Amino acid sequence: MDLHCHGALGHSFDDADAAGVAAAVAFHRAHGSSAVMLSLVSASIERLADRMTELRRILPDIPGAMGVHLEGPFLAPGRRGAHDAGALAAPTPEAVRTLLAAGDGILRQITIAPELPGALAAVQAFTEAGVVVAVGHTEADHSTALAAFDRGARLLTHAFNAMPGLHHRDPGPVGAALERDDVVLELIADGVHVHPALIRTVFAAAPGRVALVTDAISATGLGDGVYALGDLAVDVTGGRPVLRGTDTLAGSTLTLDRAVEVCLRAGVPDAEVRAAVSTVPARVLAGGWATPG
Repeated sequence: MDLHCHGALGHSFDDADAAGVAAAVAFHRAHGSSAVMLSLVSASIERLADRMTELRRILPDIPGAMGVHLEGPFLAPGRRGAHDAGALAAPTPEAVRTLLAAGDGILRQITIAPELPGALAAVQAFTEAGVVVAVGHTEADHSTALAAFDRGARLLTHAFNAMPGLHHRDPGPVGAALERDDVVLELIADGVHVHPALIRTVFAAAPGRVALVTDAISATGLGDGVYALGDLAVDVTGGRPVLRGTDTLAGSTLTLDRAVEVCLRAGVPDAEVRAAVSTVPARVLAGGWATPG
């Protein structure tokens, strides 16, 4: 079960037609993901609402498509990574209502930077509507991340990436997630986004609370070349995608079966790895984690 995936075989979930979405999901299903969450990059509220309206018609006919994850647009500009700066927005009540209405039945997950004005109220609103809220693409300090978890957020989007690091005097969002038994940490285990030694450490520090994700973009399953992530150009060299003209990672070309191999080579126990691609993400979506008091 992959909670964070953007596409494959040249098809991006942001704009692919029904056949393209089906082909991308089928590719990932053939490479270890029995179920795939369709992640959309930041775009205008109107564009995201329109796309979710389209996907509401498409997804019921695609085996293995779990629903939609909005990775934005409520992200910190300084931690936007491979998201278009012009597409970022504030989590206003109106924006929240629009996305919830358009995503009725398919919006399962959303990433929010909790330090943005109005973000904590948005975290609570999405949570109360049954949408899993993830903290990510954020400048949040430890206390702000904890405040988001107190409001109901229970996931950390691709831990360590697009957020402050784990500092011994300022543990940041990673430290906040590690200390909360009701929070799961996503890891992109491709050996590029997170060092294998740290992968092993996170599994040990948060047993039963790590979910492996691919963050795979449309280039996945294809060779090196030039691709798109949203409206931005991405260069893939040696399987490593970066925004054109930069060294900023732009998702991955990972599949879940390879993520499992990377973790096993890093020394993570087999049972922990298997849980990270099955029972842990399933419990996140089912709301099977304790609700903060």
